Amino acid sequence: MEVVADPYDVFAPGVIEHPLRPLLRRRFAARLRRECHSAIAASYVTERHLQSRYPSRPGALAVAASSIDLPAPAFAPAGRGHSCRVTHHIITVGTMDQMYKGFDTLITAVAQLDREGVPVRLSQIGTGRFQPRLEQLAARLGVADQVAFVGWVPPGEALRRRLDDADLFVMPSRTEGLPRALIEAMARALPAIGTSVGGIPELLPPTDLARPDDPEGLARMIREMLRDPERMTTASARNLAHAHRYSRASLTPRRDAFYQAVHDATAGRVVARSA
Repeated sequence: MEVVADPYDVFAPGVIEHPLRPLLRRRFAARLRRECHSAIAASYVTERHLQSRYPSRPGALAVAASSIDLPAPAFAPAGRGHSCRVTHHIITVGTMDQMYKGFDTLITAVAQLDREGVPVRLSQIGTGRFQPRLEQLAARLGVADQVAFVGWVPPGEALRRRLDDADLFVMPSRTEGLPRALIEAMARALPAIGTSVGGIPELLPPTDLARPDDPEGLARMIREMLRDPERMTTASARNLAHAHRYSRASLTPRRDAFYQAVHDATAGRVVARSA
């Protein structure tokens, strides 16, 4: 089996609106634990997070091999230098079909930065049924002119151009597995700030992690990052280097070895059943 997300976090309070949310949270988390313990082999997209909550049984084959495999054009040729813009450009990417991406937290942080006199503009890439609610929030907080809801951008070159035009990527999620959007931004050598949930701490250092649902803390981290050119340059180079761990060239051999090991470990069972 492949484990890509954590139902305990997906059905956490404030993440999904559903009358049966507490029941679904317990049921799906318990079922995933049973499935992982009964599987002959498990591939996890994270290196530690999902394994700690949903361990495979002793002796079973297990590997950390993300399903994110970026092609060579996804990577910037080098890290970035300091941006001299007066108004810094923040970008975030994700669905608005649920509120688990935390875009309301980010919009509130933008309003906080505006009150502090920190000039920023935010590009929100993605679509979803909660977009009108987020647009209303931006208007209510007085930052509608600073928050652009770009809509869906096709993956590949179009999205990379958007990322290259930004100064900072922010992922304010309430829950995540291993977020592809963040890895794609890191591959473009973007400095990034995320929340300390799911697999994000496996991608970013503690200094670049904020608590979820904390707009004041997120605004402070954004302000400190944007005002420190040396930190921005260091984060750019570090993120680009880390993103290469999710390149197609890096992950394909790991997956091939995993599936070959599964084949070898189960070949005897297949022969026995056929007989």
